[in-house]
Amino acid sequence: MRWQGRRESGNVEDRRGSGGSGMLVGGGLGTVIIAVIIYLLGGDPSSYIGTDSDTGAPAQVQTSNPQEDEAARFVKTVLADTEDVWTKLFAQRGERYRPPVLVLFRGSTQSGCGMASAAMGPFYCPGDKKLYIDLSFYDELHTRFNAPGDFAMAYVVAHEVAHYIQDQWGITDQVSQLRGRLSKVDNNRVSVRLELQADFLAGVWAHYINQERNYLEAGDIEEALRAANAIGDDRIQKQTRGYVVPDAFTHGTSAQRVYWFTKGFKTGDIEQGDTFNSREDANLQ
Repeated sequence: MRWQGRRESGNVEDRRGSGGSGMLVGGGLGTVIIAVIIYLLGGDPSSYIGTDSDTGAPAQVQTSNPQEDEAARFVKTVLADTEDVWTKLFAQRGERYRPPVLVLFRGSTQSGCGMASAAMGPFYCPGDKKLYIDLSFYDELHTRFNAPGDFAMAYVVAHEVAHYIQDQWGITDQVSQLRGRLSKVDNNRVSVRLELQADFLAGVWAHYINQERNYLEAGDIEEALRAANAIGDDRIQKQTRGYVVPDAFTHGTSAQRVYWFTKGFKTGDIEQGDTFNSREDANLQ
């Protein structure tokens, strides 16, 4: 993946090393795989954003870990690429794209949705319109999910940006209103459709960034597909429970996630991403 030497986004709050406090979700279980499952299967971070005590501004903290700094530069570059692509696509629709802020943290930090921890994995918080990433997830894609490579992490960033876009388009609010009137099973089904649409939009981003900048190298799309496949509900449940409970899915099966990312990448057509009304993936296992 050709990312070095390109623009890095300035819409980043770097809170690494700021000494996060508070309870870590799933901390007593010890393994990151269980922690990530909590996030993937509906862990929903209700507090306020952490700020510098003197200025009230978000803390900007640097780290001296070279490997982690390299990962941070990579994430900032990917975020910049999402800004460029979505600014153009929004303009084509007669809309204005307002880029989100991405928070880098280590361990835990406060978000507009409550305490954020590494245990939750990367997530988007509608409460403060920010993305949250603990860079340790980069390593977990490789060690726990067997989905190594830069583009696997780029897919994760693009997926969370897609949740922000869904919020801007009012889709998140519509889903929230629906959830108040649905059963738990139907709530889960709506959540699946929201997540699959985010996968599709991540694919759309990959389509355009590659088209405009010859961004991808051989094997990059396979990296993203491995990541999408590794974090499907069915695979996670099989690994942790030993069996699959479809009614408990909140993010979609591995095959569904791969399908929608691939469709976005191949078509680049936002209008083909109505996962809520489409059932073209219904028979994917």
